[in-house]
Amino acid sequence: MPVPRDAASRRSGIPDATVARLPIYLRVLGAFAESGLPTVSSEGLAAAAGVGSAKLRKDLSHLGSYGTRGVGYDVEYLVYQISRALGLTQHYPVAIIGVGNLGHALANYAGFGTRGFQIAALVDADPRRAGEVIAGIEIRHLDELETIIKEHEISIGVIATPAAAAQDVCDRLVACGVTSVLNFAPTVLAVPESVDVRKVDLSIELQILAFHEQRKSAGLHGEPGVAVPDVVRTSVASA
Repeated sequence: MPVPRDAASRRSGIPDATVARLPIYLRVLGAFAESGLPTVSSEGLAAAAGVGSAKLRKDLSHLGSYGTRGVGYDVEYLVYQISRALGLTQHYPVAIIGVGNLGHALANYAGFGTRGFQIAALVDADPRRAGEVIAGIEIRHLDELETIIKEHEISIGVIATPAAAAQDVCDRLVACGVTSVLNFAPTVLAVPESVDVRKVDLSIELQILAFHEQRKSAGLHGEPGVAVPDVVRTSVASA
């Protein structure tokens, strides 16, 4: 059975871990640019991004950017380099499938447009939602999905449906030629190797935070330097 994978970074030759950090660097650089800062040192950028300076320099070396000794990195040029590497120098039409609370919030998020993503279509399986307008976009019924994908030349599909419906929606997107999927549904999607899937699971992120909360609690209420019991690590890791 095909399995979800992130093939894009392998095709580009940039490691997955580096790709995951590039948007963080871009966000920090955007703030620097807005403040009028022309250059930034690797140490300054690394500190703002929350990574080590050696790791940052290695990440940026994959883009061919090495900075200038004694000067650092040109902020605007580095923004361009990272944007180009991430494919953000062009616009991508996006369809959100599933317009519940999460889909509604995503449709209203203004940040997509400033980062090269145009929400072109909203799709839902509930016929009562058809015709409703959110952020200037009319919701259309799931039965029209194939027509919508072709009509808007959708590049990226965002799945915000219940878990039970996600795989069928994904299969239909792939059959229409969509090769990039952002999955918010609490399930793992099976896709061909040519399709890139990024999964956003808020419950997993909360579980990771819970793990760190337990560690901090153990340190506060136990002896200084107390280790987290193995049973805690096991229970969190297996969650």
